[in-house]
This record gives sequence, structure tokens and C-alpha cells, in this order.
Amino acid sequence: MNKLKNWIALSLIAISMVNCDTKTNEKTEATKDSVVMNTPAPSDLNSDQSALLQTIIGPAESTSQGAVLRGVGFGDPISKVKASETFEMFEETPDHLGYTSETAQLETIDVQYFLTPEKKVNKITVDVYLNSADATKQLWNASKKHFSDTYAAPKEESKKITWNNKSVRVSMEDVSEGKDYGLKFQFYPADKNVLAAK
Repeated sequence: MNKLKNWIALSLIAISMVNCDTKTNEKTEATKDSVVMNTPAPSDLNSDQSALLQTIIGPAESTSQGAVLRGVGFGDPISKVKASETFEMFEETPDHLGYTSETAQLETIDVQYFLTPEKKVNKITVDVYLNSADATKQLWNASKKHFSDTYAAPKEESKKITWNNKSVRVSMEDVSEGKDYGLKFQFYPADKNVLAAK
């Protein structure tokens, strides 16, 4: 019987301590002198999106005649992709090569080069995983300006833009969903003769 009384007494003490602690925490949280966790500044959370776009496109010297992205053009052999790509390879299958890179802010760029049966590039996709809606909007705007300067006026939809010229069709889509932010770029030959010419 004594054990039961002790157990009940201890239980009541524990419950009252929890209740006191909750009330104390509520008061502490409301106190202005308490430590407040700041959300990271945009520069801590996101890369400079213009610089990130340049990383995606590749260095200026790699944009040779006929290159579409990162020094690679449609019809280029698999050996040229492997020789010129500076990102880390994460996948190699009979129909595509996948490369990835991560920024200091843990944003990820995945580039996939799709291949014909003859092992020549016939499509390039880029998935960019970002940390915030702001970063997505900034990269969207930087990319829109870059590709509009390169390929002329785009066709715009709500979350997708497409550019066309004689040899290349580029699309950019906002694929953000919930707290997952990002853009998807796709590069296709506008003319099937581009592949046959190489």
C-alpha cells in the first residue's frame, strides 16, 4: 500500500513539474530578452544565381561553335562529353550519361546527356535543386534573360518558358513543389538534320 501511495505521489509531482515547466517555457518564449533564432540570410542559404547559371552553362571558353551547353553540342560523341565535362559522373547507361555538382550552399546541379544508338548526344537535361523560392525566382530571371539574349523572344506559360532557333529548342520549367525548389532545363535539336550533319 505504501508503494502505491509513493507511486501516486511521485506521479503527481512529475505531472505538476511538467505543467510548471510548460507555463515557464511559455513565459520565457514571450520574453523579449530571450534568444531568438534568426533565419539564415539569403546569401547564407542561396548561391548567387547569376554565378550559378554560369556554372550550369559552363565556362565561356567552352561555348565553341556548335556547343549547346558546357562545351557539348548535338551530335557530339560520348568521348567528347567525357573529355569536356567537369562535374562528377554519377551514372552511365547505354542511353545517357549523368553528371552532378553541388554548391557550397548544398544546391545541386544534375546534367544528363542522352545518346543516340550511335552514342552521340541528342538531348541534354539539367535539373537544379535549390534551397528557397527566392533562389528559384532569381535563377528563373537570370536564365530568362540569358536565353532570351541568346535565342530571341520566348514562348511563355505560367511555369514554363520555351525558346526556339534554327538549331536548338530550350525549355525551362519551375518544378518547385512544397518545400522542394528547383528548375528543369531541356535542350533539344530543333532540326533533326543537326544530328545527321555530325
